[in-house]
Amino acid sequence: MNVLCLVAHPDDETILCGGTLALLAARGAAVHVACLTRGEGGELGEPPLTGREHLGDMREQEMVCAVGKLGGKSLTFLGYVDPVVGPEDKLFAPEHDPTMLAGQIVAAIQQFKIDVVITHGSNGEYGHPAHMLMNQMTLAAVASLRQEVEAQPAFPNHLTTQPPSFYTFAAAFPDHPYPRLANAEDSADLILDVSAMLDKKDAAALCHKTQNALFVRRRSEQMGRPVTVREALLSVESLHRVFGQPGDELSKLLIR
Repeated sequence: MNVLCLVAHPDDETILCGGTLALLAARGAAVHVACLTRGEGGELGEPPLTGREHLGDMREQEMVCAVGKLGGKSLTFLGYVDPVVGPEDKLFAPEHDPTMLAGQIVAAIQQFKIDVVITHGSNGEYGHPAHMLMNQMTLAAVASLRQEVEAQPAFPNHLTTQPPSFYTFAAAFPDHPYPRLANAEDSADLILDVSAMLDKKDAAALCHKTQNALFVRRRSEQMGRPVTVREALLSVESLHRVFGQPGDELSKLLIR
């Protein structure tokens, strides 16, 4: 099985679905990751580990490290620039051409002969515009492939008979351990215990050195006490099915 995980920023792949990706890789799936930006607008670290002008380069290498720890097979950066956080922590999506971005996603699906696509939820987890953009553009890309397959049964690529299934991560479920990250409009179809993958998820999170203070700060606020990076990570992850069938190959691989 070939899986493509599309995220907006370095560290999203780890914090939001790192256990799922590690579990898929451990069970034989080829996990490919594509990232919209290099996280140029993110935090510099506490104390700062680099300057703003070099943050993208550093976060790119951090993500290379993290994807390797999770067992990923490839990592692609789509080439968009992450805007700096604005006043009052206002967040932004990068400047982009929707047709071009959707086309890049289609190209990645075809290049890696993808069976399953996973990306951000429809609410952008905590409402991040770049996360919502990835959801919308991935939906457009997968929908266009599905339409092409339906219109032309003899489609010449890998997608001849079956377009990729499409899931989103951080789906909502009762008693979610960190509601801030749950997409309220995406009900969970798969709820996964990824505690066996926590060592890999922790190792991946530690790769993102510039963002470690952010991970700890947010989780400490939610838990009301200081936490370590490992304690900031969720041992339960969830997926919402957009296109696909109950009991499909992804479900069989993850639920054992």
